[in-house]
Amino acid sequence: MMGFEWLRPAAFFGSVLYALIGVFVFWLSFVIVDKLTPYDLWGEIVEKKNVALAIVVGAMCIAIGLIVASAIH
Repeated sequence: MMGFEWLRPAAFFGSVLYALIGVFVFWLSFVIVDKLTPYDLWGEIVEKKNVALAIVVGAMCIAIGLIVASAIH
């Protein structure tokens, strides 16, 4: 039974809850950054195909994800 501690219901549902909280915090952070910028990030990336902005937003998403994961861990 040594490798299956994570299958206990408390550990499993705790992990799912933290994952949902992490996704919500990540989404909220993205929305806040989108509102703070002078233009629509999603429209700029998808409609105008702005690759440079997509790289910056991707890096920002990785950074926010690392911060959220560290806070939850």
